[in-house]
Amino acid sequence: MRRIAQRVGRDRRARWFIVATVFTVFGLGLLKLLVGVLHWPYAVSTFVQSETCNLLRFFVNDRWVFGRRRPTWRRLVQYHVANALGFAVWWAGANALKAIGVHYLLASVLAMAGSFGVSWMTNFYWIWRKHHHSEDKPDPTPAPRTM
Repeated sequence: MRRIAQRVGRDRRARWFIVATVFTVFGLGLLKLLVGVLHWPYAVSTFVQSETCNLLRFFVNDRWVFGRRRPTWRRLVQYHVANALGFAVWWAGANALKAIGVHYLLASVLAMAGSFGVSWMTNFYWIWRKHHHSEDKPDPTPAPRTM
């Protein structure tokens, strides 16, 4: 178990996947709280849940996954653009698959693969790609191992 924890601590891809999984679960719980307990309208709840998770996930990714010293407005805006693009890919894919007869739940799950790919590519190769500018270099001190 310790060996796995050490490997995860060094592998930002594994940390990224852990963060994605944790925020998926957290987001569902937050949505349950807003809709099921507080009885907020669904449209308002999904917006609040989505933006809350996006902001928190950005800060966790920025520091723990990619080791940046401090967040920047530029990366935050890029992250929001990337999330909007991932949503568009998911929405288009889910609707296209349903239109050709795929069950709506299966269509949604299959479309998540495209959205995941967009998120992965934009996070690793656009927002947090390796720069040569000093302000964008990762912090040389290791990020804390716990979230």
